[in-house]
Amino acid sequence: MNQQRFVSKLKSYKGSNVFNPYTDTCEFFDKYNAAEIRTKNLIATIDSFLSSGVDSLWIGRDLGHRGGRRTGLALTDEAHLVTAGKKWDVELLQATKGNVFSERTAANIWDFINRIDQNIFMWNVFPFHPYEKGNQLTNRSHTAKERDEGAEILEALVSLLSPERIVAIGNDAFKCASKIFPSKVVLKVRHPSYGGEKDFSRQLCDLYSL
Repeated sequence: MNQQRFVSKLKSYKGSNVFNPYTDTCEFFDKYNAAEIRTKNLIATIDSFLSSGVDSLWIGRDLGHRGGRRTGLALTDEAHLVTAGKKWDVELLQATKGNVFSERTAANIWDFINRIDQNIFMWNVFPFHPYEKGNQLTNRSHTAKERDEGAEILEALVSLLSPERIVAIGNDAFKCASKIFPSKVVLKVRHPSYGGEKDFSRQLCDLYSL
């Protein structure tokens, strides 16, 4: 699996009540070429990691409507696009119109990433934005079918990037990653939402010897 085939695989996905940030355009917030911008952001990011190597692959659950739906980058909201670009030495552009949105989970993630030197690539079990029927600006958990579809993409990503270790953020990500990669050690940390911020930070500090 090379990068071009991987991105093509992402762009070809279509699902019910699912927003694909690499092909779809949000009627509420997106610029006319938003999908193209998000795709270029992802390609530039992957290129950077292919050159520098991947120490850890962090895996979340799925894209949120305030974060990855808008940026096309897992666990990264618009408030951290400039930070991410500097961290990865790439130019990342905003694909939406109007105000920059922030997401609490992304803020927790980036507060930690900015404290360490390791190259951390971030992804999700289901790398698209699943939403409640009739309201795109909501979040829902992916279905079992969507999880299996995302698992195939996740396998391709690991084959492409060859991370030294895999860190699952939350129980859902851990269960899925452990099933997909039974021969690999998958480490688990608590998700920072719903009161998990302190445990999330403590576990990552232990993991990265901070």
